[in-house]
Amino acid sequence: MAAECARNALLQRVMDNKGNAEKFKSDLMKIARTTLSSKILSQDKEHFAQLAVDAVMRLKGSTNLEAIQIIKKPGGSLKDSFLDEGFILDKKIGLGQPKRIENAKILVANTAMDTDKVKIYGARVRVDSMSKVAEIEGAEKEKMREKVKKIIAHGINCFVNRQLIYNFPEELFADAGILAIEHADFDGIERLALVTGGEIASTFDNPESVKLGHCKLIEEIMIGEDKLIHFSGVEMGQACTVVLRGASHHVLDEAERSLHDALCVLSQTVNDTRVLLGGGWPEMVMAKEVDELARKTPGKKSHAIEAFSRALVAIPTIIADNAGLDSADLVAQLRAEHHKEGCNAGIDVISGSVGDMAELGISESFKVKQAVLLSATEAAEMILRVDEIITCAPRKREDRM
Repeated sequence: MAAECARNALLQRVMDNKGNAEKFKSDLMKIARTTLSSKILSQDKEHFAQLAVDAVMRLKGSTNLEAIQIIKKPGGSLKDSFLDEGFILDKKIGLGQPKRIENAKILVANTAMDTDKVKIYGARVRVDSMSKVAEIEGAEKEKMREKVKKIIAHGINCFVNRQLIYNFPEELFADAGILAIEHADFDGIERLALVTGGEIASTFDNPESVKLGHCKLIEEIMIGEDKLIHFSGVEMGQACTVVLRGASHHVLDEAERSLHDALCVLSQTVNDTRVLLGGGWPEMVMAKEVDELARKTPGKKSHAIEAFSRALVAIPTIIADNAGLDSADLVAQLRAEHHKEGCNAGIDVISGSVGDMAELGISESFKVKQAVLLSATEAAEMILRVDEIITCAPRKREDRM
């Protein structure tokens, strides 16, 4: 009852700029800046907000964040981070192989490309002369040659393998003018298969059943001191890569987590374009409506509804406490402001006072706020039910003596 009242209060105050692309992009920027304000990226939040919004806008309404790859490269500063169209694989191109391929046909595989040996634990092969050893080695090479021929028969010019590619098959691929990339991490090849429109293969007897990936250009690029492989013009047009730069691995890990949070919120906002102000404003709007409902409700239910209202006011209180401000004074000011018509007041932690959230550009996604409200209500209900079960008197055992 109280949760429904709180949700309706938000629905009456949401803003939706779906029809105006420029205003909607501005809303996304405000949400991204608000999300990044409390993170390690807060110093460069303008730069990263733009990166996150550009990446999510490329998805064209999809919530599949697999299409956005994040690569971390130590060196430089956080401001050197950039968004690249296409897919970047953190591998080097081998010696003697083509460094640039146009209109690439890519076979993504997870197969053993070392020389086939007897791989049964404890197995032994006994021979009576060195010529027999040479024959076994020759047979192994011939078996690998046949496997490489089957792969080349797919009509590809790029082969990406999850496992190692030994020198002999690599040499055969180079002779055929095929770019062979080995030891690509499993996350990397799964995403590569997704963005190029291919599938991961492990057997090569039926070329017609293997789905190849395609892209317009494969080339080697340099980021800092490292060489990487860049796939541009991939089949999934919305695919892109965010390259994060930073002083250390710790900074980069924290930056990745912060950026991922922003991408998650933005991708959901693109689907549900309704936006709210932030800074404790939604909670005060809900608390005011729930308080009024409590006054109109007779009986003990009103106490539960009042408790729900107090729980909502805890959010602006926590925001003020976390910023080291006097929460009692600020929440009292905020409550007084919210009794005025058309109030946009929330807590401005920078100035340490109550401010206008619309002017400060502090926004939140309605979808996220609604999920928080409903999840918290369900969790509280569940805990209350569990407590009732726990506090029940234990069943007395019958005396069977």
